[in-house]
Amino acid sequence: MATHNQILLARNHLASAQNVTILTGAGISADSGVPTFRGADGLWRNFRAEDLATPEAFERDPRLVWEWYNWRRELIATKQPNPAHDALVTLERQWTDRMWLITQNVDGLHRTAGSERLSEIHGNIWKVRCTGCGVISENREIPLPTLPTCRLCHALLRPHIVWFGESLWEEDLRRCDEVLRACDLLLVIGTSGIVYPAAGFASVAKDVGAVVIEINLESTPQSDLVDLSLQGRAKDLVPLLL
Repeated sequence: MATHNQILLARNHLASAQNVTILTGAGISADSGVPTFRGADGLWRNFRAEDLATPEAFERDPRLVWEWYNWRRELIATKQPNPAHDALVTLERQWTDRMWLITQNVDGLHRTAGSERLSEIHGNIWKVRCTGCGVISENREIPLPTLPTCRLCHALLRPHIVWFGESLWEEDLRRCDEVLRACDLLLVIGTSGIVYPAAGFASVAKDVGAVVIEINLESTPQSDLVDLSLQGRAKDLVPLLL
């Protein structure tokens, strides 16, 4: 667990920083009770997440994929932001234009908490994208029709999610590169550091001389790279930093 001295050191780094970038992963949402939907948590009707969250799976059986996403939406709809989400909103309001949040999570809890300066690099489960005209819209209907269609062109809708085998959106990648190269402190919360491109973000920040602080339940492949590794739950540690 993180020690008192580690927390004090992290506070000092945060207090002296001029530009802060935050990267969050599944660990911060797990403290709200959101399953990871991968590994043991991802098994649904004997299907793995990796078998369903692909363009090929959607092309082959869009009904099955949408049934899975409806199940996920129903689960996530019962969850609320936790103190870690709330603390990051407080930090954003204090720092105004000097902080940017990058999240790998698709549950939308950062937005629900009030975060506005953020990049949802893997998408948002509460948004849908038309496979015909490409229009992106928010839709919180639960459950959605089994095969939802676009109101504009009547083509099939898909979740606005970056699936396995798909690239992140260029606009998000450019924004992430900008804020990583501009920051002097990168705070990495609840991510194992193995999924690219986010796994390389700490290296980018280190290359420009930023201090990198990691918060995670256990050590990660990034722990030897970062300047300070705090072990514990995000909902407990992030509020302490503020």
